[in-house]
Amino acid sequence: QVQLVESGGGLVQAGGSLRLSCAASGLTFSSSTMGWFRQAPGKEREVVAAISGSGYGTYYADSVKGRFTIPRDNAKKTMYLQMNSLKPEDTADYYCAAKGGWSLDTTRKDYLYWGQGTQVTVSS
Repeated sequence: QVQLVESGGGLVQAGGSLRLSCAASGLTFSSSTMGWFRQAPGKEREVVAAISGSGYGTYYADSVKGRFTIPRDNAKKTMYLQMNSLKPEDTADYYCAAKGGWSLDTTRKDYLYWGQGTQVTVSS
């Protein structure tokens, strides 16, 4: 049974930083492409960043380029989202997602497994 458990969300002031974690179990983590998605109230869920199983391939949404990074530790079966220079528009529920295969997909429908989400609130 695949489980993805996010942690690290919270309330932060604009300009601050947070690091989200996603602990995975029940899947071959090093062979799994992982992604972070977010969903703000009243909006569609959108991709934030994605990383290939090896960690060499990454994707970032334009809105977070230069501010967020998506490292992973395959030995710990954990993926992270380091968020710096946070803005109020980054406020959302953040979801960890996983898929098999090597392709660096960025579409929600391509991801099979999802975490329960963690809330991030950025105050102005």
